[in-house]
Amino acid sequence: MTELPPYAAVVLAGGRAARLGGQPKPQLDVGGRTMLGAVLAAVADAQLRVVVGPPQEVPGNVVLVRERPPGGGPVPALAAGLAAVPDTVDVVAVLAGDLPFLTPQLVAGLRERLTGDGVLVVDDTGRDQLLLGVWRTAVLRVALSGARPHAPLRSVLGPLAVRRHRPVVPPGQAAPWTDCDTPAELAAARATAARGLPDGSSG
Repeated sequence: MTELPPYAAVVLAGGRAARLGGQPKPQLDVGGRTMLGAVLAAVADAQLRVVVGPPQEVPGNVVLVRERPPGGGPVPALAAGLAAVPDTVDVVAVLAGDLPFLTPQLVAGLRERLTGDGVLVVDDTGRDQLLLGVWRTAVLRVALSGARPHAPLRSVLGPLAVRRHRPVVPPGQAAPWTDCDTPAELAAARATAARGLPDGSSG
């Protein structure tokens, strides 16, 4: 297999989960690790990992930055993350910080499929997962230039040449786009994780 080019990962981990007691959602535990920890593990081979959000616990080799203005939404958060990525890194994974079942295999699959401006995951309902994709760094910088805080990320990425990937989810496994917005979703994810994480490990 052809070796893939180096990449950076920008993980958006801001906001508080009002329906989950106001706790920082990426720091909630699923399967013995935080959801943010699961995402960072899935991109452990990245040349640089950047987490965008309020002060929170991250590994020592992960860069933590804050969007301006704080709480301005995914567009300024992504811009802040990209500002920490060197111009020499041509490819960047853009990920939500609350994907407890994200795997290195899916990230690698997206990198392999990067042909145009970007490639992202489409879920089983046909919805684009805008925070589960891999992009050309330079293209994203141009798309984000001049974008206003609170602008919809969909409108910023809409004009780009995007390839869509529909991963096959094996029976009994959680979909990689699974997030946890409500107590019921969090409980379901924890129950799934208790049966074993997608890579066959536990904890």
